[in-house]
Amino acid sequence: MAQGEALVIFTPSGKRGLVPVGTPVLDAARRLGVDLDSVCGGRGICSKCQCTPAYGSFPKHGVTVAEGALSPMNAVERRYDEKRGLKPGRRLGCQAQILADVVIDVPPESQLHRQVVRKAAEARAVEMDPATRLVMVEVAEPDMHAPSGDLERLNAALGAQWDVAPATAPLAVLAGLQQALRKGGWQVTVALHQGHSDAAPCLVDVWPGFFEGPLFGLAIDLGSTTIAAHLTDLTTGEVRASAGVMNPQIRFGEDLMSRVSYAMMNPGGAADMTAAVRAALNDLAHGLAAEAGVEPRAIVEAVLVCNPVMHHLALGIDPVELGQAPFALATSDAVEIAAADLGLVSINPAARAYVLPMIAGHVGADAAAVALSEAPEQSDDLVLIVDVGTNAEIILGNRARVLACSSPTGPAFEGAQISAGQRAAPGAIERVRIDPATKEPRFRVIGCDLWSDEPGFAEAVGAGGVTGICGSGIIEAVAEMRMAGLIDASGLVGSAAATGSARVVPEGRTHSYVLHDARASGGPLIAVTQGDIRAIQLAKSALYAGARLLMDRIGVDRVDRVVLAGAFGAHVSPLHAMVLGMIPDVPLDHVRSAGNAAGTGARIALCSRAARRLIEMNVRRIEKVETAIEPRFQEHFVAANALPHAVDPFAELARVAPLPVVDFGAGAADGTRRRRRRS
Repeated sequence: MAQGEALVIFTPSGKRGLVPVGTPVLDAARRLGVDLDSVCGGRGICSKCQCTPAYGSFPKHGVTVAEGALSPMNAVERRYDEKRGLKPGRRLGCQAQILADVVIDVPPESQLHRQVVRKAAEARAVEMDPATRLVMVEVAEPDMHAPSGDLERLNAALGAQWDVAPATAPLAVLAGLQQALRKGGWQVTVALHQGHSDAAPCLVDVWPGFFEGPLFGLAIDLGSTTIAAHLTDLTTGEVRASAGVMNPQIRFGEDLMSRVSYAMMNPGGAADMTAAVRAALNDLAHGLAAEAGVEPRAIVEAVLVCNPVMHHLALGIDPVELGQAPFALATSDAVEIAAADLGLVSINPAARAYVLPMIAGHVGADAAAVALSEAPEQSDDLVLIVDVGTNAEIILGNRARVLACSSPTGPAFEGAQISAGQRAAPGAIERVRIDPATKEPRFRVIGCDLWSDEPGFAEAVGAGGVTGICGSGIIEAVAEMRMAGLIDASGLVGSAAATGSARVVPEGRTHSYVLHDARASGGPLIAVTQGDIRAIQLAKSALYAGARLLMDRIGVDRVDRVVLAGAFGAHVSPLHAMVLGMIPDVPLDHVRSAGNAAGTGARIALCSRAARRLIEMNVRRIEKVETAIEPRFQEHFVAANALPHAVDPFAELARVAPLPVVDFGAGAADGTRRRRRRS
């Protein structure tokens, strides 16, 4: 690092670079191609460039950020804070100057191209049996000759008229009980929460007279990268509104282990991450209620699914034990608590929350939700279910046996750690096709239905233009490059002479393939670099190795079908996943997408007490395989580095898409030879 320079790392993009000390954050973002909005031209008026510096030790990034890494808040920021208010910790990127190495988070509302969280709700038939329901009761009036409290007489009425055991009443309900009883002429409707266990029922709310609802619940899929929630009618099961946001914990680390490391190395780090995610959950709930036109009071329940690290952080439990063997969980059982304990204070004050059980180690409640949604224990054939995020949960099983594991795929599948990568947002390349003969690409971007070679594409994309490439785009790009003969089985990009394509350009000692070059008009250069391909290889190898370990444990070399879950499954074609070797070789028509299966499982649990009993029983039967201690994991990982695989011939794939036989490591078409580094 040159004297007078500082390293700046932006999250969630992961883009980094050296800038002169004193550079405004907004200028640094523009220089590095970071998606930081600004309308007022840096005058501190529009507030679009708000950002959040993160302090402490970041082992993954190799930096420790001191409190003085940014310049002190100046007069412009103080004036803005006084007049319009800045959230705690926020700075204006146009005013804050970089003085030392720093990690800076760009929140979703400050991103010029806001992310599209692609975890929509899937329609699913569920037998409605929610834990919270409305019941109307007639309560005896008070009698001086037989004195008792209003709550006691209400409980007596519930027992006599509904055969319900005495219910507890949180203070928020107790405070309004007497007024409701008298206003309703001793007739009231109560929201009664009866779980599937033997715990006492709980009064969530009370209305005078007859109240017909409806009541609502939140099904929340808390991922390490995104948080998706569905506002659901507890009478019909209808999803009234869905929304998603980036998980703000990304500024503490993109992957789970980075966040565990942050908690280990920074006093109070776990509490900071808990506060961040709870604020996001509360904002998401508030936004959904407003979008659907639903009174917050009517939202009386929430169901949460998440991986173990997110589980512990959401509940306020330090996750450090999950960073080291034996990866002990504070609890693997389902958790039933007040929703307010999760920071959900923008809904009914007495709302209840249910967190699905976890399977073990790093296979969490999100995997349990996928199992609830896809029911592998009811399958006659052997099904492999893959839910990919920054951490992949993998389930393999049938009626006889179900196994599960997790595998650390990292954020590459979501566009992070990719040279031109970005989250899924308008302008991001999401589909790629490369002509095997001409080697010319065509692509589609989010927010536009036209392909790049169709008339009107530039106009349809609009002023924002093509901005980068997201996870599904980079996966398809690498697979298409393999099918077009631009890269060989080892993942090596050939030269322009070797591939016959002028789109292949030198980049240091390697080559890159140019997908889109808009530099002449001030736009970006979007290329697939050798480093991008290696990042995808590492991620897909971890995924395949995890699946292969489960197959070893059962004693099979083939599965009957594959289910792709999550945003990955919904937006990546089975063909491209197979070309990369992300999943085992099966007929392509035996691969299907399950959409956001974790979110679907959360909604099933929200709507059905029977489903909660079922998944709590089933998780005890699922066999956990710990990839971190399996001796064959590394062997499978190395073999899976090849595209699609070094050993498995992928015969089913070869029937529909034979891959060209090229080897750019042995010798190029121009006669040059490249020495290959021994691994």
